[in-house]
Amino acid sequence: MSGTELPGLDLDRLAAHLGTGPLTGELIPGGRSNLTYRVTDGRHRWVLRRPPLGHVLATAHDMSREYRVISALAGTAVPVPGVELLCEDPEVLGAPFYLMREMPGQALRHRDQCPWLTPDKAAALSDRLVDVLVDLHAVDPAQVGLGDFGRPDGFLRRQVARWGKQLEASRSRELPGIDELRDRLAGSVPSPRRATIVHGDYRLDNVLVTADPLGISAVLDWEMATLGDPLADLGLLCVYWSGLGGAEDDPITGTVPSLPGFADTERLVQRYALRSGADVTGLGWYTAFGYFKLAVIIEGIHYRFTSGKTVGAGFDTIGAMTLPLVRRGLAQTAGEH
Repeated sequence: MSGTELPGLDLDRLAAHLGTGPLTGELIPGGRSNLTYRVTDGRHRWVLRRPPLGHVLATAHDMSREYRVISALAGTAVPVPGVELLCEDPEVLGAPFYLMREMPGQALRHRDQCPWLTPDKAAALSDRLVDVLVDLHAVDPAQVGLGDFGRPDGFLRRQVARWGKQLEASRSRELPGIDELRDRLAGSVPSPRRATIVHGDYRLDNVLVTADPLGISAVLDWEMATLGDPLADLGLLCVYWSGLGGAEDDPITGTVPSLPGFADTERLVQRYALRSGADVTGLGWYTAFGYFKLAVIIEGIHYRFTSGKTVGAGFDTIGAMTLPLVRRGLAQTAGEH
């Protein structure tokens, strides 16, 4: 595929920057925000990450932050891809980008990807997904050079304000209930119990799963990583895990977590509490915040789609997901399940 056929990636300019021969590449589908491509010169295989083409919250698409956190976590218990280079010069591809090594495994999103996934393996994968999150939250930021990676004090309050600001930047239609959800969250921010590295978008299809042996080879998509309250990761994982009620082709979670053997959210939370020793009482606020954050992300993608700024298929129906997420968030703040 030539450079002119890949929006956001000029393969000729990239080859010149790398000092390599002709490149071929393809867009890796499934991403809803930053763009990810598979690139090869015939001898080496890389994965390239760059920001979306338009209408972005600048701090949410900072390639240097992604590159930094992945580099820092190399050598810890958290599986991450090896990084090759960071290019912050927008003259090359029109935006900063970084290259990482292609890792084995698949980001599981659809049932037909994993006919090998027996109920026993699904149960084991559920546990492994939680265990990797616990391992991430156990990393001492200062020990890996990330002591200044974020500002844990006031993290939750800033998060509500930040996603409220992004909502205003993406607002193009009536969204009943979303302002009420934001206000409820802002008026009941809990006091954090500890601060860790947080991924910011941790879910099954943001990790690469290997079948034999069963495992997780890499955690991907670190664009929202920072220092903050780890229960924000757990609450959002619960949101992704339950999706929108088991739809046949749920665009939020995919269909894989509904296969026989996968844990329910209660078991995920219990596993996290057991492995980490963390107090998970009050998780409902974090789950409600997860619904709000995801609703705003989805609305931003809908806005970019209506503005002609998305790349790939499947964006035409995603805007229908915003209000169901808002309703679930409101139900959480009201103590419903």
